[in-house]
Amino acid sequence: MAKEYYSGIQEVLRTLVYVISLEGKRLMPCTEAKARHLLKVNKAKCIRKEPFIIQLKFKCENKIQPITLGVDAGSKHIGISASTEKKELFSADVEIRQDVSKNIATKREMRRTRRNRKTRYRPARFNNRVKSKHKGWLAPSIEHKINTHINIIDKVCNILPITKIIVETAQFDIQKLKNPDISGKEYQQGEQLGFSNVREYVLFRDKHTCQYCKGKSKDKVLNVHHLESRKTGGNAPNNLITLCKTCHEKYHKGEIALKQKRGKSYKNATFMGIMRKTLLCRLKSKYTIPVVETYGYITKSTRISLGLPKEHYVDAYCITNNITAKRLDYYLYIKQVRRHNRQIHKMTILKGGYRKRNQAPYEVFGFRLFDKVRVNGYVCFIFSRRLIGYFDIRSLDKTISFNGVSYKKINLISKRRSFLIERRLLCGNIF
Repeated sequence: MAKEYYSGIQEVLRTLVYVISLEGKRLMPCTEAKARHLLKVNKAKCIRKEPFIIQLKFKCENKIQPITLGVDAGSKHIGISASTEKKELFSADVEIRQDVSKNIATKREMRRTRRNRKTRYRPARFNNRVKSKHKGWLAPSIEHKINTHINIIDKVCNILPITKIIVETAQFDIQKLKNPDISGKEYQQGEQLGFSNVREYVLFRDKHTCQYCKGKSKDKVLNVHHLESRKTGGNAPNNLITLCKTCHEKYHKGEIALKQKRGKSYKNATFMGIMRKTLLCRLKSKYTIPVVETYGYITKSTRISLGLPKEHYVDAYCITNNITAKRLDYYLYIKQVRRHNRQIHKMTILKGGYRKRNQAPYEVFGFRLFDKVRVNGYVCFIFSRRLIGYFDIRSLDKTISFNGVSYKKINLISKRRSFLIERRLLCGNIF
């Protein structure tokens, strides 16, 4: 077994190895040379390869140094950095899932069509709204992102003896972003002031004129069209446009194309405002160590003074306030993916009313979707599979790609997880 672990440690050259004691306590990380020696003489065992974690087989007294964890909270990416006063011990950029809201809307569509087919005369129920029953309820998409932040922090605290957590939060004035000159009572007088609904405002804004043909079709019936689907774009005025009935029908038949694009979306800024206090309160109730809040302008000032680039893991390094700590030569790029797909049928209905099944085989020749594999000396992930045993394999940034690779030429490194981890140099190269 020691030989197997020894071969595994070759994959983490130039990286830190995280150590767990015999009793399960987190210890200070060690170098790859020391870890390789412990594995070779069978004084430690491998727990995980990415990030590489070993557990000692003997009792060891390890002096714990104060470690600060910096968290750059975000709607799409999370920056993570843990460091002492002298050295950075962990650095990561986490990409959060953005498809939760879309999947929930798809589930709602399928549920309603199913009930329409099977329970056509079901009486209406109105006292079943979760928002009114549970105080502090948050939308599932927001709840998912907050839980992802906490989950990532938990994973770092499970491999390092963190003594302090600093979280950067942000609160955006969305009306100020739209109109920098706004002030006073103008905050209570939005763009839809005096209009009974959004449709009436959009028609007035577009001067009751079709924005494609400019009235050349002579069609007096006007419709309000979503530039992005309502499922993803919502009913915001900057996502709506006025079209006459003729042009609207031609667009949905694919006969014409619109040049207009939806306006700027403030969905991510809204999320940051909602999750700010919730994340801090949950972290303070979960951990006994200090949890401190910091702000973006402090991080920006520190980053500029050090001459560092604008990256999420760089911001997290600045948040720790250990600006004299020696930085790592690499960071972990972590991508969150959907673990299970429980949808039985696809949304698209084929000819004859046939609904194609959406479920794929659990394994194809022992491999699953998002398994970490080695092909031609490169470490990549499986992104698609075929029943005959051929796979499409690529890295997370798509710089390395292999199409139609046989299962006989693939070596499995680790089974799929909710978080796909890829090591990258600070210059962005994968190693």
